Amino acid sequence: MKQQSKEPEAAKHVNQPEPWLRGTHTEIPAVARGVVHALELAVEDTARWTSGLTEEELHQTGMGLPSVAWQMQHLARSVDRLLSYAEERQLSAAQMEALRSEGEPISADSLRAEFQMSLQEGIGRVVTLAGTDLETARGVGRKNLPTTVGGLLVHVADHTQRHVGQLITTAKLVLELRNAGR
Repeated sequence: MKQQSKEPEAAKHVNQPEPWLRGTHTEIPAVARGVVHALELAVEDTARWTSGLTEEELHQTGMGLPSVAWQMQHLARSVDRLLSYAEERQLSAAQMEALRSEGEPISADSLRAEFQMSLQEGIGRVVTLAGTDLETARGVGRKNLPTTVGGLLVHVADHTQRHVGQLITTAKLVLELRNAGR
């Protein structure tokens, strides 16, 4: 029987190339594969930069930056919303409530679990959408703004990476403030 590693998931990838350079998910068409790789990288980078932060530090704000916790909630929930549009569904009441509650205090464990679960579910949803014609029209929001399945998938990847970059910058600032206070 193979013994499971107790090493955190993000730590397993520290010395590996980024997900898109690992030769994985070759059965998925290139655009969807790129989105899957972007979500995998988001999970790894977020775990790496938040694993040592306390609950207080996750919620810390300053210099006009949103907290790491807000970034994580926004990422998790926006992936869900964007993929709902790609699946040709309008947002549910629960999704609208989740949108309104972004940034409200949440425990570190709940925050990390929501983030991990949402991005893992998102990967599965992207794989399901992989066979869809990328030029299939979709509408976004109440105004039904025009886009396509491909446009939404690409936006899931770029929006996720944009916010992960902001999350990392904020986490670095929080860690610097911690170290300066010693």
